[in-house]
Amino acid sequence: MSKKPAPQITPEMTVLDIVSHFRQTQAVFEQYEISAGECICCHALFESLEAVDKKYNLNLDKLVCSLGESLQQSP
Repeated sequence: MSKKPAPQITPEMTVLDIVSHFRQTQAVFEQYEISAGECICCHALFESLEAVDKKYNLNLDKLVCSLGESLQQSP
């Protein structure tokens, strides 16, 4: 039997794609609300992580890493 590859979050994915497939990532986006100054899920739902990074001046690598780490948790 082969193992399923671990799900990955990429900078090209939209916030909606990520949150709808991986519910536990919503908590990560909520943690970034303070830095962003507004609710990312409310105001950037259809934007890619790359666009969110540029819009809110976040650290894209850190955001992708935090979202990936959240996948290790139960949904």
